[in-house]
Amino acid sequence: MSKPTIAIVGRPNVGKSTLFNRIVGGRLAIVEDKPGVTRDRLYGNGTWLTHEFHVIDTGGIELGDEPLLQQMRAQAEIAVDESDVILFIVDGKTGLTDADEAVAQLLRRSSKPVVLGVNKLDHYKQRNQMYEFYSLGLGDPYAISCAHGQGIGDLLDAAVTKFPAAEQASDDDGAIRFALIGRPNVGKSSLVNTILGKQRVIVSDLAGTTRDAIDTPFTRDGQGYVIIDTAGIRRRGRVYEKTEKYSVLRAQRSIEEADVVLVLINGEEGIIEQDKKIAGYAHDAGRAIIIVVNKWDAVKKDGKTMHQFEKKIREQFQFIDYAPIVFLSALTGSRVDQILPVIQQVAENHSLRIQTSLLNDCIMDTVAMTPPPSDKGRRLKIYYVTEVAVRPPTFVLFVNDPELLHFSYLRHIENRFRETFGFIGTPIKLLSRKKNEK
Repeated sequence: MSKPTIAIVGRPNVGKSTLFNRIVGGRLAIVEDKPGVTRDRLYGNGTWLTHEFHVIDTGGIELGDEPLLQQMRAQAEIAVDESDVILFIVDGKTGLTDADEAVAQLLRRSSKPVVLGVNKLDHYKQRNQMYEFYSLGLGDPYAISCAHGQGIGDLLDAAVTKFPAAEQASDDDGAIRFALIGRPNVGKSSLVNTILGKQRVIVSDLAGTTRDAIDTPFTRDGQGYVIIDTAGIRRRGRVYEKTEKYSVLRAQRSIEEADVVLVLINGEEGIIEQDKKIAGYAHDAGRAIIIVVNKWDAVKKDGKTMHQFEKKIREQFQFIDYAPIVFLSALTGSRVDQILPVIQQVAENHSLRIQTSLLNDCIMDTVAMTPPPSDKGRRLKIYYVTEVAVRPPTFVLFVNDPELLHFSYLRHIENRFRETFGFIGTPIKLLSRKKNEK
């Protein structure tokens, strides 16, 4: 199931990005002692105790010439929409401000749990400066110093206790769960409606008009499916149209719940960097992937157009060269009937188990045809291979020395596995272990 999400909210220069970096364990956000220096809304993954979660830093939401108070309210609204728990960070040195009170009022009206952190209290003698923040009505404030890491553990202890209870997904119902991901206005909602044969979600030419994301089960030709509709952006309006990258967070959530991921590309506009970034999350998560080129009806075509577009996709998406490509039009319904059979095929490959004897026959043939390269007189020996997991198929090669297994030869083995066993649409993982020789 999808991980819970923590959003960090607060006015500029209170330490949101520093806290974000501490939680995700790296300097992913630009930090400088100037208000508003965060240029991009960033998201990451955090771990605390036994809990894994997403983290979003709202400081990068740019709203042009909007006054500070309006910007903060907009950031808080987005955080309320996107998160399970909100970390509201205030500045203990500066003290309580009107902007803090306005955002606190909005957060109190929301149904989301809020944890209040009073930052920049670097010394225990400064702790009395946090008491005025009780007036915000958000419960006990936590004295923290993001710069020095003080109090962060207590803050996260409070946050993880407010996570929603995990729901156990049923894996034995046989239904294939597939998600549609992509940047706003690639036609996710239109494709959902066409597959289901009804007006399930609001569709508009405006980016970001989908109101909600609700899983929809259905059956076709005896096979059960569940559509996980990522729903791009929930609300219309200038603020939300300027936050396109929140679609990446939505995509991450949907990917975690899916067996198969449909990466939608707008055929009219072509491939942009955001498409590759979103597809990369599905690949890194080990999900089966199908590349869907939508709005193909609106593309001016000749006899070579589809071949040229496919070639361009293969050049831009080399890291998912295993993914099949489907060209369709959700608006006219053209080729939409190809989607479910391809989904079923890649889902089967995603769960495919190969007999150990067949795997080792393939490995022996591979080594015989292309012996592993030697390194300083030492040559890699592969004793045997076995499949240890599915979704995605995962294999362990037992070798004399894992350091001798070069990436290029590992890639060669993967290609041979694909030639022999198929694995269309699914990534495969190859791990190496040292075999103890007696």
